[in-house]
Amino acid sequence: MAKNAIVGQSGGPTSVINSSLAGVFESCKRRGAGKVYGMMHGVAGLLERRVCVLDDKLRNALDIELLKRTPSSYLGSCRYKLPDWHTPEGEEVYRKLFDILEELDIGYFFYIGGNDSMDTIGKLADYGAYIQSEIRFMGVPKTIDNDLMVTDHTPGYGSAAKYIGVVMKEIIRDATVYGTKYVTIVEIMGRNAGWLTAAASLAKAEDCEGVDMICLPEVPFNVDRFVEKVERMQQNKPSIVIAVSEGVKLEDGRYVCELADDVHAVDAFGHKALTGTARFLANTVARRLDTKTRCIELSTLQRCAGHLTSRTDITEAYQVGGAAAKAAFEGHTGEMVALDRISNAPYQCTTSLHPISEVANLEKKVPLEWVNADHTAMTQEFISYAMPLIQAELTPIYVEGLPHHIYLPEA
Repeated sequence: MAKNAIVGQSGGPTSVINSSLAGVFESCKRRGAGKVYGMMHGVAGLLERRVCVLDDKLRNALDIELLKRTPSSYLGSCRYKLPDWHTPEGEEVYRKLFDILEELDIGYFFYIGGNDSMDTIGKLADYGAYIQSEIRFMGVPKTIDNDLMVTDHTPGYGSAAKYIGVVMKEIIRDATVYGTKYVTIVEIMGRNAGWLTAAASLAKAEDCEGVDMICLPEVPFNVDRFVEKVERMQQNKPSIVIAVSEGVKLEDGRYVCELADDVHAVDAFGHKALTGTARFLANTVARRLDTKTRCIELSTLQRCAGHLTSRTDITEAYQVGGAAAKAAFEGHTGEMVALDRISNAPYQCTTSLHPISEVANLEKKVPLEWVNADHTAMTQEFISYAMPLIQAELTPIYVEGLPHHIYLPEA
């Protein structure tokens, strides 16, 4: 009798993460899986035996299409760090997990996520090998941060970049209507890698002058020099728009947002919550210069704007889900699917497999050669890299003027 499969989603959602879920589900069913289970809220939910049978939820082609076009994590997410299984306490957690997987007759395990999720896959695959389990563990890449190693880009990034490019064009139009001195600082997600903030450069075109400054976490930040640049820019152009990463850091390693008085919580992986960078910088500029300022935090809108997804992104998200299922059924385990770019014009991309050890707990940064000498703008190399990822659209299915989604009500 055919083994069952199980799939979970972890970490921050994206607007196309459910397309990967659809890819895993459909590929598993085509390859003869018994049931396909979904973990409710990732591994944390699985430890509580919170699972659903996706066969009962995704019953027809319309459900699959709605799933592809529904943003955020259909199964729910978590930020749960698996302990080290070499300790007595840790091994107890793994024994419980593998007991649950055995009860469900699981042969194939898929986890859709970013760096921390790949860490989970690596640990489960290692423990599985240690106890000689036949379960195959595969990682499916997902993150708007675009910071996973070995893959050219990550599903989720293209749609977030598209949203940022669109919104920056609209903010620039709004910021210049009065012709008076005004500084608009837009805070964009990105802890240690500035891929999302770099996407603000996509706004520049024949119909838009683009942003005036881009600040990435890869470049050490100096508040005094930042204010001086703003002052110089306003001598030639009263109203300027700046894109700044939430994760910009001072030369001593502190995040700029830590200069404010806000309290910053820490998650299970030790990541400090970053917010308030744009507000701090806008207040600083207003205090030091004779100008009005405003701050805008795009926040979660960057990752859940299902009405502005890239068709390229949705297609590739589905593709990596299917490739992970194919690999698992062919005997692969402890690996992640990567996207390999073949060419930019025409844009072509394929997939490959890499050991989790090449991905987990590592970060891919924006190449500094893709930033101009003044560290204020992106070069053409970045534009050529990012532009193919935002192409085309997959329009939501609208009902009474609003996009229609598929969702699982909380039990």
